Amino acid sequence: MITDITTKPGSDKRKKTEMVLANIYNLPAMSNIMVEVSKLLDDSSTNTNLLSKMIGKDQGLATKILSIANSPLYGLPRKVSTIDFAILIIGYLDIKNIVIALSMIESFKNKTDKNLNQNEFWLHSVISGNAAKRIASDLGLKIGGEAFVAGLLHDLGIPVIHKYFHSGFENIVNKATDCQSTLNLEFEELGLTHQEVGNFLGKKWNLPDELCDAILNHHNPSKCESSPELASVIHLADYATQKLQTGNFYWDKDYTFDKNVIDILKLDTEEKLNELIDSYLELFQQETNNFKI
Repeated sequence: MITDITTKPGSDKRKKTEMVLANIYNLPAMSNIMVEVSKLLDDSSTNTNLLSKMIGKDQGLATKILSIANSPLYGLPRKVSTIDFAILIIGYLDIKNIVIALSMIESFKNKTDKNLNQNEFWLHSVISGNAAKRIASDLGLKIGGEAFVAGLLHDLGIPVIHKYFHSGFENIVNKATDCQSTLNLEFEELGLTHQEVGNFLGKKWNLPDELCDAILNHHNPSKCESSPELASVIHLADYATQKLQTGNFYWDKDYTFDKNVIDILKLDTEEKLNELIDSYLELFQQETNNFKI
């Protein structure tokens, strides 16, 4: 059970952690291609052909965009085989959101070790992002683009802790065998949770406030004041990976569901909530089977 963590701004551990985060000079740096793509997406005169050629210069970026576009959960009506078509069918705004989210994740990528498998983390992030977009759409919420980005980035704080606070990360993993909540252990070790680290990075990256708030509150969406629906959708997608045991990440093994989500998303009853989650099992499995990094 996750206890209510009240972070004290004067905490010595919190101050030390924030100081390290504030002084990471490559936090995060876009590749030249991603910078150019963002500029093109901000230019109303940009055409699809020019944008496609620029994205195509970064094969990793192009592959990930096509992978997302062809996700069973993303819900596009036909197979997307070219970047030109992906741009046309996804739209400039969502393409920009995808580029920004992919850039952030790539910036904090670290070597896989026994405590953090990068492929498993990426699969969890992709399924959470695509599932959040799908859930928002199925519930009639017009926040699909934001839900995708927030879902993709919701656990960004975890690889950052792994990369920049490695001994602390190992301490959290070792103590987690005692059945303590990882959130509580993060707070004890660093004075911050991975939610707060992700929020810190989002603000540094100038992400919209509603995205930062959703990342900050994805474990307790009922506390989110600016965008409770968005935070609730991310929470539901994240929880679904655990409930369905597909695309789940071990860091969330003690995930506690915030039942206030049922009212926030107007799901009526817990039974309807479970029916909604169970209806995604086949799509989650397809996503996992089609997964490529």
